Amino acid sequence: MKTETSGLHLLRALLLVYGAATLAHFIHNAEFLPEYPGLPATWTRSGVYGAWLAMTAIGIAGWLFTSRGHRALGLALVAVYAACGLDSLGHYVLAPMSHHTVAMNGTILLEVAAAALVFLEATRLAVTRIAHRARS
Repeated sequence: MKTETSGLHLLRALLLVYGAATLAHFIHNAEFLPEYPGLPATWTRSGVYGAWLAMTAIGIAGWLFTSRGHRALGLALVAVYAACGLDSLGHYVLAPMSHHTVAMNGTILLEVAAAALVFLEATRLAVTRIAHRARS
C-alpha cells in the first residue's frame, strides 16, 4: 500500500530525529546530573546512559519489526519507545520549569516534542492498518 510505504518513510525520519533528541537529552542529563533539580541522589551517570541504551534498544527493535513486516508488534514497540520520551515531562513533576536551565528545558522539550510526533505517527499507521484490514 503506497500510503503505508510513505508512512514508514516518515516514521523512519521521525525516529532518527527522536533518536538524536533523546541522545542529546540523556547526554546532558548524565553529564550535568547533580545540577538537575529533584532527581534522586541514587541516579548515576552510568545509570542514565544505561537507561538510554535500554530505551533505544526498544526503539531499534520496534523499527526492525515494523520495517520487516511485523507491523503490529513493531508499531507497539515504537509506541513504547516514544512513551519513554514523553516520560521526560517527569522532570517538571520534580521541579518547575523555572528551576531548570535553558539547556535542560531545551533538551527535555525537544525530546518530548520528537517523542510525541513518533507516537502520533506510529498510532496513525496502526489505525490505518486496522482500518484497511477491516475494509478488506
